[in-house]
Amino acid sequence: MKFRIICILLFFCFNLFGFSQGKFVIQNKRKSDKIKFKLINNLIVIPVEVNGVKLSFLLDTGVSKPIIFNFLNVSDTLEIKKTETIFLRGLGEGQMVEASKSENNIFKIGDAIKLNQDLYAVYGEKLNLAPRLGIPIHGILGFDLFRDLVVEINYSSGYLRLTEPQHFTYKKCKNCERFNLEFYNGKPYINLDVALEEENIPVKLLVDTGGSDALWLFKNDSLGLGLGDKRFYHDFLGHGLNGSVYGKRAKVNEITLKSFVLKNANVAFPDSSAVLFAQKIRNRNGSLSGNILKRFNIIFDYQKARMVLKKNKFFNEKFTYNKSGIELAHDGMRLVRAADDKISKQRNQGFNRTNINIETQYKLLLKPAYTIVELREGSPAHASGLKIGDVLMTINGKHAFYYSLQEIMNMFHGDTGKKIKLKVERDGRPLYCTFALEELL
Repeated sequence: MKFRIICILLFFCFNLFGFSQGKFVIQNKRKSDKIKFKLINNLIVIPVEVNGVKLSFLLDTGVSKPIIFNFLNVSDTLEIKKTETIFLRGLGEGQMVEASKSENNIFKIGDAIKLNQDLYAVYGEKLNLAPRLGIPIHGILGFDLFRDLVVEINYSSGYLRLTEPQHFTYKKCKNCERFNLEFYNGKPYINLDVALEEENIPVKLLVDTGGSDALWLFKNDSLGLGLGDKRFYHDFLGHGLNGSVYGKRAKVNEITLKSFVLKNANVAFPDSSAVLFAQKIRNRNGSLSGNILKRFNIIFDYQKARMVLKKNKFFNEKFTYNKSGIELAHDGMRLVRAADDKISKQRNQGFNRTNINIETQYKLLLKPAYTIVELREGSPAHASGLKIGDVLMTINGKHAFYYSLQEIMNMFHGDTGKKIKLKVERDGRPLYCTFALEELL
């Protein structure tokens, strides 16, 4: 078995730009198909069949070859044959991770199918994205699908439309804007303007459907890409292939995409040590990610190097941010004692009435557990006494398991001054904490 080391310059993306002999084709007369997706934390989750096994993948324009997360030995179920071992480097400051290359796999997305798809199985519990998103995620798919088909992403209605390029027809659209895409190692880049202060600064950004933030910029004082006197705070930005990524969060005055102007948008400046390799890509200045992309319905046409944007119902949605300082992750299941009231009726002949009896029994149920995995120092949650590892029991008096992970995190994006009351479990003991959401920007 051969061993290689490959540096990944983006979040879960490869420095591999090879065309396989086969390609995705649509197996119906229309040569087009519509696939529903879930939008979780601004990320697109689609159903994908790999070698006949139904899985859930992130759709990520920042990835060249599909990646399978092998922390549950998924490759055994998929009957993947390893051809070589490689080591990958991506965002974060940790060690490189091991991956196995596999050839001739069958991928199916709706009616789109490819019979000889390469993929990479990566190892390690840290690469499990499910706890951070609250739903199972088995892998990531990107360039191979976008290269072969025209991909329409309808964020507002939650579906993709995949069409073979020779059968795709552009409709007249007065309210659309077209952008030329530039490619480097199979990843799309766009040129646009951002205004940090009063002056517009031209930047080249990766179009990254695999990022949940709005905008990442790489600090560059010579271009004016710095924070200056603007308000900012240091925070956890996300989890990369090689570990957690931290940086500064702030606001930009404007982001200009031709006639579309987004004001007061979120921006993050990742620490340079975590994006060292990404900064080396041909004048790249950062990433344009899900919290901006979701505000448009988008056509990606890689064969014509074109992207078309049309604003949707999310366009005017306010840019919010986490004002609590807490990052949660799904941490398995826990047994919960729940009441189960049984009601019975008994006719009392002597008094000509019906007696209603309520018998309360208890049963044990498995419910999701949410654990604090990141806690910003000096934040309201940190000042209230919370610690990393605390398990969330209730929020504002209601059991945490009644909410999805995304619903709880959305509460932390609420109005400034809103009170959050938490009951957590630490070392088997219940603790109560209260704090108010704090304006930071």
